Amino acid sequence: MLEYLRRRSRTVGRAPGSPLYVGEERHEPVTVEMITYDSEGARVDRPERLQECACFDEGPQVRWVNVDGLHDMEVVNRAAEVFRLHSLVVEDIVHTGQRPKMEELGDGTVFVVLKMLTWDEKARAVKDEQVSFILGRHFLLTFQERPGGDAFDEVRRRLLSKKGRILNYGADYLMYALLDAVVDQYFLVLERMGEDIEEIEEQLLRSALPRHLEQLNGLRRQALFLRKFIFPLREVVARLEKGGTELVKDSTVFFLRDLYDHTIQVMDTVETFRDLLSSMVELYLSKIGLRTNEIMKVLAMFSTLFIPLTFLAGLYGMNFEYMPELKWRYGYFGVLGVMGAVAVGMLFYFRRKGWIGRGKG
Repeated sequence: MLEYLRRRSRTVGRAPGSPLYVGEERHEPVTVEMITYDSEGARVDRPERLQECACFDEGPQVRWVNVDGLHDMEVVNRAAEVFRLHSLVVEDIVHTGQRPKMEELGDGTVFVVLKMLTWDEKARAVKDEQVSFILGRHFLLTFQERPGGDAFDEVRRRLLSKKGRILNYGADYLMYALLDAVVDQYFLVLERMGEDIEEIEEQLLRSALPRHLEQLNGLRRQALFLRKFIFPLREVVARLEKGGTELVKDSTVFFLRDLYDHTIQVMDTVETFRDLLSSMVELYLSKIGLRTNEIMKVLAMFSTLFIPLTFLAGLYGMNFEYMPELKWRYGYFGVLGVMGAVAVGMLFYFRRKGWIGRGKG
C-alpha cells in the first residue's frame, strides 16, 4: 500500500494532463505489435515506426495494436500523437497505480484500465501489471506496463491459428477475449495462493512458529491487494455487460455476462481466503496461548510441589534451643523422608487429576 502512495505522490503539483511515467524503473525497449484480422485470417506486423500504425481505425478489418512498455515517455507520447489520445487518457495509461475503471471518451471510444496478475514462483507472491484498453469500432489499442509473456499469448495463438470465434467477431469481442484471459489468470494466481495457504495450515496444525505468522501476514496483505484490484474490475465488466457503450454489440453481451460471473467467483474466492487467513491467525495465537498456558502449568506445579517442602525446611531451620527433633539421632533422615513422601503424594495427586501424565481425570 505504501508503494502505491509513493507512486501517487510523484504527481503531486503537476498540471492535469501532464503525463509522467509512475512505476518501476525499467530499461527494456518498448515494442509495438499490430495484428490485423478478418474472417479469412490474421497477420502480425511489428512496425519499426509508430506512424505505420496510422491506419489503425480504418475498417472493415479489425486491428489490434499492442504497445509493450510504458517507461519510455518519448515512445508513449509519439503513440498518443499517432492514436490521437487525450492527454488525460495518456496520464492514466502511464500512471501504473491507477484504479481499474471504464470511461467513455468524447471521440466515441471506450477507455478501460485494469490489473493483470501473475504469480512469482521465486518470491511466492503476486505481481501486478497495469493494462489499458482503448476500444473503437474497428480497432483495439492495448498498453502494457512491461514487455514479456502475459495472459494475451493464448489470444494471439487463437487468432493466428484461426481457432475459435474471434475472427468472426469485431473489436468488442476481442476486448472481451483479452479481459477473459486476464480473469482466467486470476484463477491461476488464486490456485497458487491457495496451495501456499494449505501448506502453511498443515504446518500450523503441527506447530506454531514465528515464521508462520510472518507468512500469514504476507498472504493477508496480498489478499487485500487482490480485493483492491478485483472489486472495481467487477464494476467495469458490469458496465460493459449492461450496455455501458454502443461499441459493445448484443452478441458480445452474452459473453460478458459469463465474464461477470467469473469475476464474482474470483471475488468470492478472495473473500474466502481472507476469512481463512484471519482464522489461521487466530489459530496461531490460540496455539501460542496454549503453549504459554502449558509452560505456566508446569511452573505452577513445581511451585506447588515445593511449597510444603519449603515449609518443612523453614520450620526446622529455626534456631530455637528447645526443639525435640533437633536432638534426635535420625531426625535429619526422618525430615527428608517426610519431604519425599509429601512430594510423591502430590505428584500422585496431580497424575490422578490428569494434570501430568495420563491421569484418569
